[in-house]
Amino acid sequence: MSSSERRERERAQRHQLIITSARELAEAEGWEAVTTRRLAERVEYSQPVLYSHFANKDAIRDAVAIEGFGELAELMREARKSVPESEGIRAISTAYLDFAAGNPAVYHAMFVLPTQMKFASEETPAPLRAGFEELVGAFGPEDGRTAALAELIWGSLHGLAVLAKGGRIPPEGEKQRLDLLVAMYSNARDRQ
Repeated sequence: MSSSERRERERAQRHQLIITSARELAEAEGWEAVTTRRLAERVEYSQPVLYSHFANKDAIRDAVAIEGFGELAELMREARKSVPESEGIRAISTAYLDFAAGNPAVYHAMFVLPTQMKFASEETPAPLRAGFEELVGAFGPEDGRTAALAELIWGSLHGLAVLAKGGRIPPEGEKQRLDLLVAMYSNARDRQ
């Protein structure tokens, strides 16, 4: 391996270490605890090294969010492909809500905190598009309505995730809410 290849590999590893450390710190203590000073201490590099990888703390948070979008897309894909087509909406819904509950800081960065990422545009990062395509895929072949249905279920799932995290809806009603949501969207899909 040439020295330039080694340097590039080491740079990629440092880049990922910064993202992983920011994510771990945010999950443990919240995003307000993620500062470049604390990250520099955690990764054992100077703040200028962090800035050689990311323009600022917001860019680090966006990188964590993009990684989260990729993970969520993969979880939804695996869930959808592991069940018959008729159960796809329940599978992706469950995967979505489980991801949100299991990764609250990452989910917060993905969908709640300000971001420079573009949604629904040519500039949308591939992991975001992949996640949305999984939502669309749960409704079957594209027919002009599936994207709208995917946006609606995404909004519904997001609402449930945020309300549950905030303790604004009782946890004991989770299964009933999911059953009603799935039935509603399954009926909408079947009427296409």
